Amino acid sequence: MPTAKVVFATITGNNEDCADIITEALEDLGVEVDETEISQTDASELKDYDINVIVPYTYDEGALPEEGMDFFDDLADLDLSGKIFGVAGSGDTFYEEYYCLAVDKFSAAMAGTNATKGAEDLKINLAPESQEDLDNLDNFASDLVNSFNSK
Repeated sequence: MPTAKVVFATITGNNEDCADIITEALEDLGVEVDETEISQTDASELKDYDINVIVPYTYDEGALPEEGMDFFDDLADLDLSGKIFGVAGSGDTFYEEYYCLAVDKFSAAMAGTNATKGAEDLKINLAPESQEDLDNLDNFASDLVNSFNSK
């Protein structure tokens, strides 16, 4: 059975909701999942899982979650060769060019660990409430598992 680590950072609860939906979708696909908040997670834990998912929020003008800065910085020291990763997050299109920039930054950092991107970055506007959002999150999880199974 594949294993996954889902790490989230949230202020409004929207990213925790996204993480919960991804976790449930992965579990429905037969993956054993450990979901944790980013400030309670050491980046080195990612080495222990087959699939790693980061669900960060973007603050202000493109800033990363303050409570996740150590985690983010520690990614630069990891080699996650052979691991699958995906990055999803909720944001607010009101912020235009800063919309979900943390998703882009964490995706680039994860790519730098030599992990394989298993799903396209997913950006959700505000709360994941629409059927389209739910479908996109389910498809994101499915893509990750398919990438793991095909490696």
